[in-house]
Amino acid sequence: MVRVLVAGDLHMVRGAFVALIEQESDLCVVAEVDRGDYILPRARICRPDVAIIDIDLPGLDGLTAAARLRQELPSCKTLILTTDDRPATVRRALTVAVSGFLLKAAPSTRLAEAIREVAAGVRVMDPHLAISAYEVGENPLSARETQVLRQIADGAGADEIAEKLRLSVGTVRNYLTTIVIKLNARNRVDAARIAHSQGWIP
Repeated sequence: MVRVLVAGDLHMVRGAFVALIEQESDLCVVAEVDRGDYILPRARICRPDVAIIDIDLPGLDGLTAAARLRQELPSCKTLILTTDDRPATVRRALTVAVSGFLLKAAPSTRLAEAIREVAAGVRVMDPHLAISAYEVGENPLSARETQVLRQIADGAGADEIAEKLRLSVGTVRNYLTTIVIKLNARNRVDAARIAHSQGWIP
């Protein structure tokens, strides 16, 4: 019997996953949590074989929770569920060595199959996601450039960014010019769109 912990903040969605799992004679849900920071404490108690973790959780995001779970309870495999298929998100999932990365849009029958596979030590990931993650390079922006672009994405202008980051307006404009060139963007708004699509900014 494969013991499963399910972590998801939306009660109806989490309940649907639990119902699907409980239909399988060889799978058993031993715990449910609705926050990322509850995963490890519950896992210490119930010792699941597989933790199904929604990537978007309050308290602690799913990938960070998965990394901590892997560090403290390496016998527990982690299967991340998400709607976010951006290459940078997939790369991060690979970096923290999750056992599986499954899109919520996958057929419902795929969930049980994926649980069995990761429990058996098989890495589960849509091959197209894996390929796109490796094809996309690292964020070409520096930490400061990323910070400036994040402000642009939030709707701030150069004057406001300069005040927030304690920079001169000229310095901010120089950063923006560099960002647009590095991302081969049409303008600063397009640069923010490109960076968001790659997962380099939220």
